[in-house]
Amino acid sequence: MIMDIKQFLDSTYLKLPSQSGLTEEQTFEEVKKITQEAIDNRFYLVMIRPEYVKQVKEIITKANSDVRVGTVIGFHEGTYPIEDKLNEAAKAIEDGADELDYVINYEAFKKGEIELVKKEFTVGTTLGLEAGKVVKWIIEIAALTDEQIQSICTYFSTWAKENFKKEDFEKIFVKSSTGFYKTEGGKPNGATFPAIEIMLKYSEPLPVKAAGGVRTHDEAVRMVEMGVKRIGTSSAKALSEKSEIKGSY
Repeated sequence: MIMDIKQFLDSTYLKLPSQSGLTEEQTFEEVKKITQEAIDNRFYLVMIRPEYVKQVKEIITKANSDVRVGTVIGFHEGTYPIEDKLNEAAKAIEDGADELDYVINYEAFKKGEIELVKKEFTVGTTLGLEAGKVVKWIIEIAALTDEQIQSICTYFSTWAKENFKKEDFEKIFVKSSTGFYKTEGGKPNGATFPAIEIMLKYSEPLPVKAAGGVRTHDEAVRMVEMGVKRIGTSSAKALSEKSEIKGSY
């Protein structure tokens, strides 16, 4: 049976105009472009910044498409106060977002501020689940050691079991990367096979999303065969068509 990789793809555009060198108008054109691509190719989801959720939801609804709308919360540093993240998430839900990809405060985690991270995970997840949404937690693997990846995934698994129902687990993802973390020496800033292997082992029973770094159709298939449930990419069309992928996400 041939795998339909499209149903695993979150087609992504998250660059600010200041990062892309485009104007506000050109940026929105890029957002509309990937939205239409997602509709035409029946990708699982389109992932955009919160300010575009309402407009993108309208485009998808008008097209009578079942493509989901996802957005990022606390992006990309993750260090925003919990209250700010909750307000951003609530607005995204109001605007029609189907999925919320929070950036966990991984800097606080690295400092040992586990109770802060636990509160963020539990209240952020609760907000999403009570609204009927899927929630994903970005841990930014490029900023963590293998031991820290194992540790934070274990915490997420434990906290989920302690605070949520078994039937909710499939809606609480652990996600690898923002794609915006600055690494040194040419090190990857997105998903890698070794890191994803750790995530899959220690996040169980929570599903895993690999974001950034998936460069080819074969790599995407391999990720899914490993157990990854979703893949975030800014090159969904090229990846699904087995074409050459440009860019870093």
